[in-house]
Amino acid sequence: MLLIARYVIPVSSPHIEDGAVLVKGNKIEDIGKADELRIKYPDEPIKDFGIAAIMPGFVDTHTHLEYSALRGLIYDVPYVEWKFQLTRKSQRFAYKDWMDSALLGALEAVRSGITTISDVTSTGASCYAAKAVGLRGLIYREVGTTARSEIPYVLQTAYRDVDNWRANSDPEMIEIGIAPYSLYSCHPYVLRELADYASDGTQVAIHLAGSKEENEFVKNGTTAIAHGADHQEYDADSFQSSTWLATGVSPVQYVLNWKILDVPNILAIHCTHVDDRDIATLADHDVAIAVCPRCDSKLGNGIAPIEKFLKAGIRVSIGTDSPAASDVTDPIDEMRLALLLQRATGTTHSDFITTSTAVNLSTLDAAKALRMDDKIGSLDVGKLADIIAIDLSNSHQLPTHDPTSAIVHTATQENILMTMVNGRILYDGKHVSSVDVQRIFERTEEMRVKLRN
Repeated sequence: MLLIARYVIPVSSPHIEDGAVLVKGNKIEDIGKADELRIKYPDEPIKDFGIAAIMPGFVDTHTHLEYSALRGLIYDVPYVEWKFQLTRKSQRFAYKDWMDSALLGALEAVRSGITTISDVTSTGASCYAAKAVGLRGLIYREVGTTARSEIPYVLQTAYRDVDNWRANSDPEMIEIGIAPYSLYSCHPYVLRELADYASDGTQVAIHLAGSKEENEFVKNGTTAIAHGADHQEYDADSFQSSTWLATGVSPVQYVLNWKILDVPNILAIHCTHVDDRDIATLADHDVAIAVCPRCDSKLGNGIAPIEKFLKAGIRVSIGTDSPAASDVTDPIDEMRLALLLQRATGTTHSDFITTSTAVNLSTLDAAKALRMDDKIGSLDVGKLADIIAIDLSNSHQLPTHDPTSAIVHTATQENILMTMVNGRILYDGKHVSSVDVQRIFERTEEMRVKLRN
């Protein structure tokens, strides 16, 4: 199949005007000028998107698809209150609810041009949803406990799940990793045990330095996270409290002590509250970072210093995070917000992040963060055909002088014309294949009523 558009953005090289991409099977076979490829491959079927951009699919390096049906449930509150209410209300969900909620999230992801997710789950719902929709994924089994006596049981249960998920997934499409709970709800011995477990290269994700409350909790043990009982509506039993001993160090230095940063493949999520020493530590241990600008802004958790990460040589990427926090799974919106926040808070010209950098953070750099850049993240001959097309024909996008700038500053998830994963079109701009959309929407209403009641 020959995919043609006004612009082709390989990401790894300058954009091609009036370009085309040849897809054979599940791989990219050729890329170049449309006129030349038409002549070179006269028998190939053609899909012409017109005034649009063809580019690699978005690699969303942090999601919680199973929370999609909880979007908008808790609003206009800061992080700690949001977290406690979410924990309490989500207890109303049954297993089937988690599965269908994740399907709703996978449906939105593919409609938003996301071709790969990096998802943290305790239920396995996102693993099921990614397979059902056809997304590529790195799925982390979340595990933790605050009670030392429970550690052997919870870890063995998690390891069995990892083995089962791997056995029931296509390794070419779904990779299974592991993720400790947030630091305030995870005994440090869990971190140490997971460090040993993942020494074989198993991918690890860890929420780290993501809020001022977590930062103060780890250092001093004196924030609302430790004293949730101050608000009677909170279920404080789910969180670490009086058993915590203040460490006097930052979250990054704390987890360093428990060896989790020594694993070969680790992704740190958020990292909004880090200093120069922390950044140097993350760089020294080759820790990749997923920043989540919309979620962190919405919950008042701060701004990750992307430019400092990049200057330190850290593999940085963008995630959309939980729909229960961010409301929308829109990687273009995340790119735009990341860029604007960095520009607004930067102090030098070198802090002025470009649109090309923003696109990289959601494509090739994101693939590097997940150690997948040999397969995806750019439009290069031999790579897997994870490709999207974005409409640039709207009045607010014309005239388009630079397609990368137009995408970051003017496009939304509604402009996605096609999402292809592994050479298969999952979304054609109207319909998502292999998904009963109406059933999902009906189930969403049922879950809404359950959560409200």
